[in-house]
Amino acid sequence: MKGVAILISRASAWKSSYRIRLELGLILTLLIMITGSKIQIQPVKNTTIYTPDNQEVVEVREIVQTKQELKAPPPPRPVVPVEVPNDEIIENEVIDLDAELNIEEIPLKMPPPPPKQEEPEEEEQEIFVVVEQMPELIGGLASIQKHIEYPEMARKAGIEGRVVVEFVIDTTGYVTNPIIIRGIGGGCDEAALQAVKKARFKPGKQRGIPVMVRYSLPISFSLSKHNR
Repeated sequence: MKGVAILISRASAWKSSYRIRLELGLILTLLIMITGSKIQIQPVKNTTIYTPDNQEVVEVREIVQTKQELKAPPPPRPVVPVEVPNDEIIENEVIDLDAELNIEEIPLKMPPPPPKQEEPEEEEQEIFVVVEQMPELIGGLASIQKHIEYPEMARKAGIEGRVVVEFVIDTTGYVTNPIIIRGIGGGCDEAALQAVKKARFKPGKQRGIPVMVRYSLPISFSLSKHNR
């Protein structure tokens, strides 16, 4: 019975508090409506925007393209021929073809042709094999070695040996008429020939005079040990 009495008392207390809250809410609502009707809304004042006098303004203008009509040029004026009076009469000149022309016959004598000058036959220079001062290779054998590269064909085929090139050194020290007198093939002969053509010698001399000397030069091709 005590528990029932407690529940009843709590329910009556909640009802009384609910009424009080409801009345307070109605009073607050009425106060807000009364005060809101008395508030005056003031208009917003006009604000001015400050812009400096020196500020540059970008102007964008539309460019309208106008079509210009090309006027055809006026036709040329017709040329009016002007008559020129021609009172002078040109008399035709009469040429007398029967007149005798006295032309003396002048014999034409051609001068005799000049005598042919016999060109002196070029004396073949003697080619020496041994001279007092033999030719000297400028730069030594290194000057020829730097122009020789072992041919790939000979390297793959394992070709090695000695190539002998014979040539003539002229009186200025240049190599002429080089030939292979002993070859081994595999492209070694051609490589040796090209290198000798680029060589330069001090010419050989006989009695202090440069002379042509026949010369032979052996060039050896050898593979490294691991390629043999």
